[in-house]
Amino acid sequence: MKHGPVHTPADLGRIIRDARLEAEMTQEEFADELGVSRQYISQLESGKSSLHVTRLFSCLRLLGVRLEARWGEA
Repeated sequence: MKHGPVHTPADLGRIIRDARLEAEMTQEEFADELGVSRQYISQLESGKSSLHVTRLFSCLRLLGVRLEARWGEA
């Protein structure tokens, strides 16, 4: 199982990319499964942040909430 801390949108993007690659999916395949554009996946994986995401991470930091992602076999 792989894991990592999630402190920023860039951290989340790297984790999504790593998990997608481990699942042997292209961005196009992943996007098709989710019903979104490949461009959206690219932006997500690169850590591009929107105002909503920035505020979400600010709220988590202010409250002392720590996120950790885990994927793969338990």
